Amino acid sequence: MRILLTNDDGIHAEGLSVLERIAQSISDDVWVVAPEVDQSGLAHSLTLSEPLRLRQVAERRFALRGTPTDCVIMASRKILDRKPDLVLSGVNVGANLADDVTYSGTVAGAIEGTLQGVRSMALSQAYSHSVGATVPWDVVEAHAPALIGRLMRVDLPDGTLINLNFPNCAPDAVAGVEVTSQGKLEIGLSIDERLDGRGFPYFWLRFGERSGDFRSGTDIRALRDNRISVTPLKLDMTDYTVQERIARALLKGTAA
Repeated sequence: MRILLTNDDGIHAEGLSVLERIAQSISDDVWVVAPEVDQSGLAHSLTLSEPLRLRQVAERRFALRGTPTDCVIMASRKILDRKPDLVLSGVNVGANLADDVTYSGTVAGAIEGTLQGVRSMALSQAYSHSVGATVPWDVVEAHAPALIGRLMRVDLPDGTLINLNFPNCAPDAVAGVEVTSQGKLEIGLSIDERLDGRGFPYFWLRFGERSGDFRSGTDIRALRDNRISVTPLKLDMTDYTVQERIARALLKGTAA
C-alpha cells in the first residue's frame, strides 16, 4: 500500500515525524510531501499567485513552498508515478473539532486527497494549551496504526473523508473509540492590537476561552471523555433539507 503523508505544521514538525512512524508501521511504501513552512489555518487554499518551489529533503521526502492542498496535488500529479492508496494528513498539534475543520490545513490535506479520488484521513492530537504543556504524541502513536487498519476495511462512498482526533490523556487512559458528528464551538477569536517599533499599529488574532456543544455523540464530547473521535466528513456541502423550501419560495415569487 502506498501512503502519502502531508500536514499543515510544516516539514520539520514533530507531528509529521510521528505520522511517519505510524505510516511505516503499516507499509514500507511511504512518501512525504509537506509544506516548507507552517501553513496552519489556511484551510483548503491553493497557491496561485506565486511559484511552487519544491525541495527534496531525503528519499521519498519533499518540502514544498505551498499549502497542504498544493502538496497533495504536487504529489499526485508530479512526484509519484501513480496515485497513493491512502493520504494521511497530520499529526496536527491540537485537535481539529467542530467548526474548526473549516479552518484546518490538516483537514484540507485530507480533503484534497479525497478530491483526487484517494482514501484520506486527517489526524490531530489534543493537548493542554497552558504554558509549558507538552503534546502527548504517544497517544496517537499507540492507537492510530490499528485504527487506520480497521478504517481501511470500511467501504466509504466517494467524497467522504475521515477526521480523527486523539484525546489529551495517557495512552492507557483512552476510554475507547467513538464515531461522532461535528459539534459546535463558539468563536473564541479576538483581535490584539499592538504597535511596532515606529508606532504603527499591527494586529494578531488571539484565541480565547471557547464554549461549545458537549452533547453526547459529538467530537467535542468524545475528546472530553478521553475517547478517540472518528468523524466522517463529506465534500458535498449541499443542504438537501432546505432545497425544497427554497424552491417553493422561488416558485411563489415567480407566480406573483
